[in-house]
Amino acid sequence: MALVYDESYLAYNHGALHPLQPRRVKLAVELIRQTGLARFADLLPPRQATDAELGLVHGQAYIDLVRRLGHGEELTRPELYQAAAAGFASDDNPVFEQMHEASALIAGGSIVAGEAVHEGRAEHAFNPAGGLHHAMREMASGFCVYNDVAVVAAWLRERGHRVAVVDIDVHHGDGTQATFYSDPDVLTISLHQLSRGFFPGTGHPDEVGAGEAAGTSANLAFPPFTWDEPWLRGFDEVVPALLRRFRPTILVTQCGCDTHLLDPLANLRCSTRIWPVVGRRFHDLAHELCEGRWVALGGGGYAVEEVVPRAWTLLFAEMVGHPELATAQLDPESYPPLPEAEERVWPAVEHSIRALRTALDWRA
Repeated sequence: MALVYDESYLAYNHGALHPLQPRRVKLAVELIRQTGLARFADLLPPRQATDAELGLVHGQAYIDLVRRLGHGEELTRPELYQAAAAGFASDDNPVFEQMHEASALIAGGSIVAGEAVHEGRAEHAFNPAGGLHHAMREMASGFCVYNDVAVVAAWLRERGHRVAVVDIDVHHGDGTQATFYSDPDVLTISLHQLSRGFFPGTGHPDEVGAGEAAGTSANLAFPPFTWDEPWLRGFDEVVPALLRRFRPTILVTQCGCDTHLLDPLANLRCSTRIWPVVGRRFHDLAHELCEGRWVALGGGGYAVEEVVPRAWTLLFAEMVGHPELATAQLDPESYPPLPEAEERVWPAVEHSIRALRTALDWRA
């Protein structure tokens, strides 16, 4: 088992008032250490991804722009328009000092995790700073400058793997899906909230992939106020069957924990009780299908102190095979469904499962 972390990750910082706070990663690693779980993993330092590695997903002109913006270089008027078109005119993606270096370090950290698993130095690896799944080829989006999920998946694909990416962040993994939409050797599965006005507004069941890759993109949408039981029902009905059908050689998971009731940027009602279950499912599927090869990345999570450290520590405990150390100390909570939502959430989730199956022409 490998844990990829260094305090230099804190440089990926959009500002004190921005929802994505880098200290959540530090708090998670501190809790992993406090619970005694860190002793079961090798600590690996991240490194910056090279331009060539980032270029597996992003265009060189975009990489150069990110570097210039982060270095404070003066831009011409056309270049300013280019920066705005690339997503940097939004409050979601403010320019910050050393933006390229900080972003490339996270992407490189995910490659370090992938490399450790690919080379057999670790069965599982966790990069909690990773999971920046919204960045597109030429555009920053949703707090994400470089898409490290897509970068490590593309890196692994180059080394002959059939890669399955399972994204359980509350927001659709749109950037990762877009990267591999025409690639039959990469499966993307996203479980997310889908409702009017909710970012990014994609992730419908008819988004199934293109050309030879038709059927390798899968989206399971949850309505607002979905709680643990229907969320886990959707996961269990969709993820194992799709993975078994695809037969990956390595599993990559984006483990955003913004599905939680306390998260300020979403509307689901899940608790940390889902994390031991999800961690166990991923662990078992990795061993069943991929000879144990599993790369786990972080993702969203904006209840910085209340949720993120606990959720990722519970996940990590399953990764190292010592869930008792986490559950004994953290005691995952649970929330009841809203009475007014209970009668409509279950049918909506069942409808989403059927819609996904129909779109993929899949019979369970």
